[in-house]
Amino acid sequence: MKFPTFNSIRTRIMVNTTLLLLTVICAIVSVWAKSESHLYRTENVQDANSFVRVLTYTLGDELIEENWSQIRLTLDVLLRENRDFVYVFISDARQQNRIIATSINYLQNQYVPDIVPLKVTNTVLESTKPSVVMETFILRDVYFSGNLRARRGERIMEVASDIRLSSGKKIGTVRMGISLRRIDRAITNVVNQALGVGFMGLVFGWVLAYILAKRLSDPIQRLQISATKIAAGNLQHRAQITNKDEIGALANSFNEMSTALQRSFNKLQKTVESFELFVPNKFILAIAPQGIENIVVGVAATKTITILFCDIRGYTSMSEVMTPQETFTFLNDYLACMGKAIDQAGGFIDKYIGDAIMALFDDVGCDGALQAAILMQQALDKFNYERRQNNLPKISVGIGIHRGEVVMGTVGFTCRIDSTVVGDAVNLASRVEGLTKQYGSTVLITESVVKNLSSPELFTLRLVDPAVKVKGKDEAIAIYELLEN
Repeated sequence: MKFPTFNSIRTRIMVNTTLLLLTVICAIVSVWAKSESHLYRTENVQDANSFVRVLTYTLGDELIEENWSQIRLTLDVLLRENRDFVYVFISDARQQNRIIATSINYLQNQYVPDIVPLKVTNTVLESTKPSVVMETFILRDVYFSGNLRARRGERIMEVASDIRLSSGKKIGTVRMGISLRRIDRAITNVVNQALGVGFMGLVFGWVLAYILAKRLSDPIQRLQISATKIAAGNLQHRAQITNKDEIGALANSFNEMSTALQRSFNKLQKTVESFELFVPNKFILAIAPQGIENIVVGVAATKTITILFCDIRGYTSMSEVMTPQETFTFLNDYLACMGKAIDQAGGFIDKYIGDAIMALFDDVGCDGALQAAILMQQALDKFNYERRQNNLPKISVGIGIHRGEVVMGTVGFTCRIDSTVVGDAVNLASRVEGLTKQYGSTVLITESVVKNLSSPELFTLRLVDPAVKVKGKDEAIAIYELLEN
């Protein structure tokens, strides 16, 4: 199974949606927890204030009468019945705030209790308000009746209230420490509930995000696969996407582009095929190995090849008795049968010069050119047979073959270029073809052709002249006649 990368649309949508959901859920949980915490604390403070006020009124008379034993008994009963109370003690303002009654025995008669920070005691004693509520923590383990009531460092809420006479004179202070464990547990439960709801929301949102991401990414991935297939050459392929949204519109545009691209490619392919009819593919590979689109004037390649020239005997006299249309039809029929023979032997026609044919063979040996000459004679025999059936005169040709070094390239200028083959070997092949009239032969070849035959035993050759000078050449050459087997 191939997992999507982080750069994929599906992964990005899911990651971004998850981050958004986490942000929203965290914000909701935070606000919910703070709200519930504030609510619990507010209720706890109100309850503590109410309780301390009732206790103040209850113990006020006992403090005035200095009934210490009754006060201590009341405080003990109070702590036994309320597990959230950590300590309760009463200090007498008339005795410099000495603790005269407490639920924790060792605090008895102290002036500053050592179970809470000093600043808490200072705040209570210096406050001008009738009651004080603050959060603090325990400085040491607190025991009541031999049992641990609170551990050192535990958070508590201290509630203090003045005991006053009817005249308003302060005679003492009630101080009570209430554990925040119950509030913390309640807040923890609220947070857990919020997290549970948030987790369910996250899972639900993640599933929806996955479905949305899949609906968006799947057609895009299919579109990508379609683009890859088209890029690989399958121009008939079309994207199968039926979405009615923007992706569907994109797929339709993509298919329209593919159709237009296929039409353009077919047109280009036909253009290339038509171009190859004017310039052979083997010629293009020699002068433009990187493609015909890179052909420029002056590009050339030097090669050693075999050149074949073929010309009709008496063509000028024949054309004088034919109309232009008859001449055109005759040439096309004649060149077609000769061209098939050359192509069958592995050669390619470089150009037509009136009725003459110039063909090239780029194989290592010269066997292909000789085989082409034989096939051309056989094709000409069939062509003449059909002409005799129509009471038309017989056609005779002369074929000259030579092998040598030539330059294949392009000539012209930027607005009009043409392919050509130049070199002394081309001129010599043309001159040898002209000698066929002089020696009464159909096919003449040079000594360089004979020397480069791969299988000379396959051909019947006759030395015609060991040293003949052709026009334009100072050195004499040997020529041979190719006889049909």
